[in-house]
Amino acid sequence: MSHSPQRTLRIGTRGSALALWQAHHVEALIKSQPGAPPVELVRIKTEGDVRTDVPLWQIGGRAFFTKEIDKALLGNDIDIAVHSLKDLATVLEPGIELAAALEREDPRDALISRTGSPLADLPCGARVGTSSLRRRAFVARLRPDLQLLELRGNVPTRIEKLQNGDFDAIILASAGLRRLGLDGHISELLSLEEFPPAVSQGAIGVCMRSADAEVGRWLQKLDDRASRLATTAERALLRRLEGGCQVPLGAIGALVDRDTLTLHAAVCALDGTRMLRAEAQIAATPDNAVSLGQKVAEDLLSQGAAGLIANERTARSLAVERP
Repeated sequence: MSHSPQRTLRIGTRGSALALWQAHHVEALIKSQPGAPPVELVRIKTEGDVRTDVPLWQIGGRAFFTKEIDKALLGNDIDIAVHSLKDLATVLEPGIELAAALEREDPRDALISRTGSPLADLPCGARVGTSSLRRRAFVARLRPDLQLLELRGNVPTRIEKLQNGDFDAIILASAGLRRLGLDGHISELLSLEEFPPAVSQGAIGVCMRSADAEVGRWLQKLDDRASRLATTAERALLRRLEGGCQVPLGAIGALVDRDTLTLHAAVCALDGTRMLRAEAQIAATPDNAVSLGQKVAEDLLSQGAAGLIANERTARSLAVERP
């Protein structure tokens, strides 16, 4: 009996060094399975790649790094979309599903300083570069004397800007640095307690068309239970608070043992003056992960998180309107 040739699976990815690392990693995981189909990478330019002149929080809308890739997936130009899970909207486009959350890398933020000093030892007025409102808020809370400056560009570009003297320190996700073999630059890993990471930071998300059982068969083996449960809780929290990547919210979910899932989250005013925290735990099941995220969100909302987030949005829209 003759077999028809296997269809080649096309993986859609951004073109940055980190995005390509992630896509090649998924390619390798698929190819390692017995009888795996051929795989090819398709590079796609996204709005976030094109608009490097403006801070992301000033651009209206969401999904800056994923929209164009989702469009290619729905248009059948690719079969698999690989994303940093933290870039993925909490509500996916109809017809797309998150097939796998890969085993998570270290979710912490990393400080890289020119002198190797940790955050606490940076000199008064030191220039710290970050493109994230969350990182700005937590730095302002811990070190209100530091000067916070906008930093865009891919990981190697950001490190180069630091080395060129544009900044005294920068903050990046440690996961990206590790994946690119640049973790030797890290001066300090910031604590999950004081500096909770972005929702799903360190996890890679792999999406496919909902009805594509043939692709699903290769991706289901890539789904990591601990990563999936933790990020499901974190994403449910973010969805309830109605934030994109432009909310000063940090959250970290974790499996304490095989049966218990915990979630800790904090929302911080941009100037660092107010910070709200909440945490809870629950028996570790997929449905419970969603409930846990919603429960922690409700706790933050009852403390006044909605007002705090609304204040930040108003302040930002005024900042954008100013000449």
